[in-house]
Amino acid sequence: MADIVHLDALELSALIKTGQVSCVEVMRAYLDHIDRVNPQVNAIVGMLDRAELDRQARQRDQQLADGQYLGWMHGFPLAVKDLVSVAGLLWTQGSPLFADRIGEQDDLIARRMRAAGAIMVGKTNSPEFGLGSQTYNPVFGTTLNPYDPTRTAGGSSGGTAAALALRMLPVADGSDYGGSLRNPAAFTNVLGFRPSWGRVPRADFLPQLGTAGPMGRTVADVAALLEVLAGPDPSVPLSLDADPAVFRPPLPARDFTGTRIAWVGDFDGHLATEPGVLDLCRTTFSAFESVGCVVEEALPAFPMDRVWHAFQVWRWWNTLWMRELYDDEATRGALKPELVWEIERGIELTVADISAAVDTRLAWYQALEAMFERYDFILAPSAQVFPFDAKVPWPSEVDGRPMDTYHRWMETVAPWSLAGVPVMGMPAGFDPRGLPMGVQLVGRPRDDLGVLQLAQAYEQCTQWVRDHPPAMLTAERSAPMG
Repeated sequence: MADIVHLDALELSALIKTGQVSCVEVMRAYLDHIDRVNPQVNAIVGMLDRAELDRQARQRDQQLADGQYLGWMHGFPLAVKDLVSVAGLLWTQGSPLFADRIGEQDDLIARRMRAAGAIMVGKTNSPEFGLGSQTYNPVFGTTLNPYDPTRTAGGSSGGTAAALALRMLPVADGSDYGGSLRNPAAFTNVLGFRPSWGRVPRADFLPQLGTAGPMGRTVADVAALLEVLAGPDPSVPLSLDADPAVFRPPLPARDFTGTRIAWVGDFDGHLATEPGVLDLCRTTFSAFESVGCVVEEALPAFPMDRVWHAFQVWRWWNTLWMRELYDDEATRGALKPELVWEIERGIELTVADISAAVDTRLAWYQALEAMFERYDFILAPSAQVFPFDAKVPWPSEVDGRPMDTYHRWMETVAPWSLAGVPVMGMPAGFDPRGLPMGVQLVGRPRDDLGVLQLAQAYEQCTQWVRDHPPAMLTAERSAPMG
């Protein structure tokens, strides 16, 4: 029988439910594995005491014995992204200003995962306040890439992605404003799903661009976690009122014969890309074609510089919730320079600036709607560069072109965030150095299920995650089940 930590999440769930493995055995196997592997990449931080986790696992076993099965995550060890408040766990958001803060209550997504049976063991590392697609901060340090520990795992869900790639978690949550689910998935050969805006409730009266979403090693596992995270909540005014049970595996079969996919690439040279990225992403076409799809190059009828500017305005506006930290001279010096840059531009915004960005967002959405009249899905690179040196905060230049902001090298993800459409970030393969890259599968508004279905068909043809685990796993095997 396979080692516990090497099972897919749904396989593990079935073994727990049927009593073939106990929650205590699962917890101990994962904690032993984390102890051996995590020091190499620094993905999981703020761990709870082992004795306390053992106690909670015994409690889950007792619940099973009493007929109280909580859900498919019953007994799962789970580390939650450090941007999320979890009762009793450190909640630093990567900032030295909150290095000792303990969460007093569970945020909604943590509450839902706990209700489904998960046991919170700690946090996954994130850049300070989630800014940037490089996971480093002054509290916990840098998260390294499982395929090359001299390089970044991406971000801001870099800790989550690295932990999944190294089988330290069965499945996990992430979040995404400007690629934070998709970039780290590409850099670590796992899956990151950005759902339609409002699919996973976000407590806000404003449709900002950020959303939580599931990450995993199989599409079925990602879909199962999406069912847990999704669904309306009375405390969230703009959540989608739809039954999340539609995402429960097994996903319904679908014939993709004649399905049309538009490949946007670098938007006809608009995006700077590292040599080899586009060529590697194009190799995915054959897998889609093998299930009946037609892939062709096509672009939306919209100027992409307008999309990028609107994205930045929304981002600047979004960071103003942290203005108090900026205004206080006692805390401003502790803020990441990129955050200071964002806040200062947010302060300069006028109502006219925001109104124009709102108008651009709607116009861009309508341009995508027109494109979806001809195409069923859109395909794009998940990143513009391969995983880079972990000592570099962000690429200042891509293929000879200077990057004018700390996130310009990730512009490939911005259009889909601005539109609020569902996107699966999934593996595309490896370059000659063994560095991973990924593609974004973009769906029509609210067609989360369709994206998951095509992603699963692609997965069955490629099996990048299953067949290409990080080399360090071969030396660090977990304790086998008895």
